[in-house]
Amino acid sequence: MIKKVGLVGFGQMGSGIGQVSAAAGYQIVACEVDDAVFQKGLSYITRSLDKAIERGKADAAAKEKVLGNITGVTDLNALADCDIICEAVVENMDVKQGVFGKLDKICKPETIFASNTSSLPIGDMAAVTSRRDRFLGLHFFNPVPIMKLCEVVKTLDTSDETFKAAFAFAESVGKTCVTAKDSPGFIVNVLLVPYLLDAIRQLERGLATKEDIDNGMMFGCGHPMGPLTLTDFIGLDTILYIADIMFEEFKDAHYSAPPLLRRMVNAGYLGKKVKRGFYDYTKK
Repeated sequence: MIKKVGLVGFGQMGSGIGQVSAAAGYQIVACEVDDAVFQKGLSYITRSLDKAIERGKADAAAKEKVLGNITGVTDLNALADCDIICEAVVENMDVKQGVFGKLDKICKPETIFASNTSSLPIGDMAAVTSRRDRFLGLHFFNPVPIMKLCEVVKTLDTSDETFKAAFAFAESVGKTCVTAKDSPGFIVNVLLVPYLLDAIRQLERGLATKEDIDNGMMFGCGHPMGPLTLTDFIGLDTILYIADIMFEEFKDAHYSAPPLLRRMVNAGYLGKKVKRGFYDYTKK
């Protein structure tokens, strides 16, 4: 039974996973490189909870419960007795393999390992451990406290017992779960990214302005935001990174990044997080 949850990486994704897990009553041990980074992640949670209180969706007692269930550490050895560990470090295979290789020697044999990667092969991470049967993907979506979906990714080696336990865990923190095989992009990104890339291609070809492309999809298809606004929200660098991984895997032109996207990333136009992407967010 899962009672204690370890987190490696406590940025926006890691802290989001920590928030929903702590709210569900789990004990959280979050590992970061230093306490300052952990405190930054904790501030994300505090702001999120304060907004929920303002909207009447939470109260002070709920906030105290969440924060009281989270402990920060800087040593992976502190995760030794966790029942499941969710990794949310930088999207780099070498870094992830390094983390899991160390954890494999530290954690108890029954600990389940899960990666929050959005695009990298889960099986490649599992390969550096001795617990391939207790390894899978749990892909949460940003912002985790708001987005309802979790993709549960089963590798060739993931046992049914591990899959059922992780699936139940994700459901217990309030997520609607879907099952995906270990293939680049899983379900959501393999469908979403070509759509976003096509919107960028049409802008590049001069089909319409960015505003008209976005409004066309919002008011013509009922989407909550247009594809170029969504790309800005996700991050142009993130979309380019996922597209390159999927193109390398499938060799399909649908996943080939348009030159405009690559030029914008190279110029530092990464989207809303830097206040400049397809739109200028320095203006009100």
